[in-house]
Amino acid sequence: MATTATPLLNDTPTLRIGELARLSGRSVHTIRWYEAQRLMPGAARDAGGRRVFSQAHVEWLGLISRLRASGMSVRDMQAYARLVRQGKAALADCRELLLQHRTQVQQRADELRDAVALVDHKIAMYDKWLARAATSK
Repeated sequence: MATTATPLLNDTPTLRIGELARLSGRSVHTIRWYEAQRLMPGAARDAGGRRVFSQAHVEWLGLISRLRASGMSVRDMQAYARLVRQGKAALADCRELLLQHRTQVQQRADELRDAVALVDHKIAMYDKWLARAATSK
């Protein structure tokens, strides 16, 4: 099998795209889109030119799904994937990008916590009003 590996995704690629889709819970279409967006470092080709993936790609898909769900832009995910492809030389840059994203996620989490507290306060007000209305009948 002829392969080209990225330093951080260097386990033996043995999975075809359908297997990767099944194991990762992503569709083949989604995986191809990720590849087109250069969000899949380390994809290799076998001797027949078919793409092959490794278990690390399953984990990678989980990571980028979580990054996206946490609000990371596709552009930032592309920057992160570029850094990952650089290997050890970019470890500090990878860390910095994730630290910046973590700060943004934490700010959003704080805002959501405040919003939940406000909604809880409003619910409590309605509970009081409903209780008063029930006793005044």
